Amino acid sequence: MKLQDEVRMALRDVFDPEIPTLSLEELGMVHKIEIEGNHVFVRLLPTFVGCPAVELIRGMVEKRIMQVADVHSVEVTFVMDVAWTSDMVTDEGRQKLSEFGIAPPPRQFSPHAAPSCPYCGLSDTNVVSLFGPTACRSVYYCKSCQQPFEGMKFV
Repeated sequence: MKLQDEVRMALRDVFDPEIPTLSLEELGMVHKIEIEGNHVFVRLLPTFVGCPAVELIRGMVEKRIMQVADVHSVEVTFVMDVAWTSDMVTDEGRQKLSEFGIAPPPRQFSPHAAPSCPYCGLSDTNVVSLFGPTACRSVYYCKSCQQPFEGMKFV
């Protein structure tokens, strides 16, 4: 297996600190991997500028990549001139978000639509607050199963 493929596989072991079932790869944060000899450059897209977890994520990526055989050094940077968008979340990532109890981001922007409930799957939901526990999530309520839930915003 090529070193670049091994690095990409290793990044699947690095999980978002706020959604621990979702890897950075599934979240669509891995922008580019470059290899020069035994040095690895990893370019990541933050889901939001000002995300408080970027330094934690940088450290987690560096630690994991240094465990890959033949890697002597790694440099992790966050790309700020390319915007992360919610359509970068992979299909597997969308499934894992739902299983974790967070509605995946809608595929199209619709200002009045609320996502289906990740618990019962029904769409009789409404917005409780556009501001959730993190900048990328809102809070909804399911009228069918009467459960509050979070949903990832369309970005």
